Amino acid sequence: MIYKDFQDLKLSALGMGCMRLPVVGGNDAVVDEAAAEEMVDCAMANGVNYYDTAWGYHNGNSEIALGKALAKHPREKFYIADKFPGYDLSNMPKVQEIFEEQLKKCRVDYFDFYLFHNVCEMNIDAYLDPQYGIHDYLMEQKRRGRIRHLGFSCHGNLPVLKRFLDAYGKDMEFCQLQLNYIDWTFQNGREKVELLDSWHIPVWVMEPLRGGRLARLSDEEAAPLRAMRPEEPIPAWAFRFLQSIPSVTMILSGMSDLEQVKANIATFQMGVPLSSREMDRLLAQAQRMVSKTALPCTACHYCVSHCPQGLDIPSLLALYNEHAFTGGGFLAPMALSALPQDKWPSACIGCRSCEAVCPQQLKISEAMADFASRL
Repeated sequence: MIYKDFQDLKLSALGMGCMRLPVVGGNDAVVDEAAAEEMVDCAMANGVNYYDTAWGYHNGNSEIALGKALAKHPREKFYIADKFPGYDLSNMPKVQEIFEEQLKKCRVDYFDFYLFHNVCEMNIDAYLDPQYGIHDYLMEQKRRGRIRHLGFSCHGNLPVLKRFLDAYGKDMEFCQLQLNYIDWTFQNGREKVELLDSWHIPVWVMEPLRGGRLARLSDEEAAPLRAMRPEEPIPAWAFRFLQSIPSVTMILSGMSDLEQVKANIATFQMGVPLSSREMDRLLAQAQRMVSKTALPCTACHYCVSHCPQGLDIPSLLALYNEHAFTGGGFLAPMALSALPQDKWPSACIGCRSCEAVCPQQLKISEAMADFASRL
């Protein structure tokens, strides 16, 4: 197992994410605790020492299952991470109540790592609102030793990340980002990493396989990768990409069965970063994958000044591209929830004034109608 230095700790470069544990009968709320325990035992036996859960995973039962699975292992042999669930605004006044319950569910007296969960457009104002006292409370728990290391996860855009860092960056020890070779450019991953580098904040990675999409390449998509490294499993390319980014300390993989645990452990027996040639070809392949569904908006904003509805069309098209490539998901709806409904894609009246001035000749009105129907 590869280990990375974080302050005075040695963290396994691979962490076990507990958002996609095995379940019973296809019911996401019912974790197969015996299977999950077997996975944790295997991970522990092979040097994985970082385990990530959250209040909302598996309808609140991920924390319970992980707590049971880790309880038989010596406390000093593992690091457990949990998060304050700010993705639900109704939780904002409940930080103390939720934190105390999380400790009980996970069967621990302290969290090694604790995060503001999912900083994004929807909740950034609430996270920064002093009336809720979230930052103050979590800092107090850190002073008391009940949180050893405090950080945050972010699905928001670059301006949201900047706002959070300007407010709390001096107290943040790590940041968890959705990062992979698709989102390096698709979600401005490079710029986000560079911003965190300027704050000297190391990167924790979530969604390295983008929900499994990068483990299931078509033959056409996989061919250029196999030509460069014939023996490298396709999922390993996503991990090798991340091993090539110096800022990345922790790579979380949401594993769903024992075979995935074993396969990931095998990949992390050694670090094999990409050469510059391999990196260039992988990112070119990522661009080809995205271009099959994404509209090539250059964000010139000519369209905005001609929209009678005052829609931020480039931003909406960026969300549309995300939603279309992913085949759904929560990111676009979450970002839209921060906007008034008269600025949603459904507000487009199909007048095509934007299309008359679009240098790329994009069919914007059709994209807005499709986006609205997908939502």
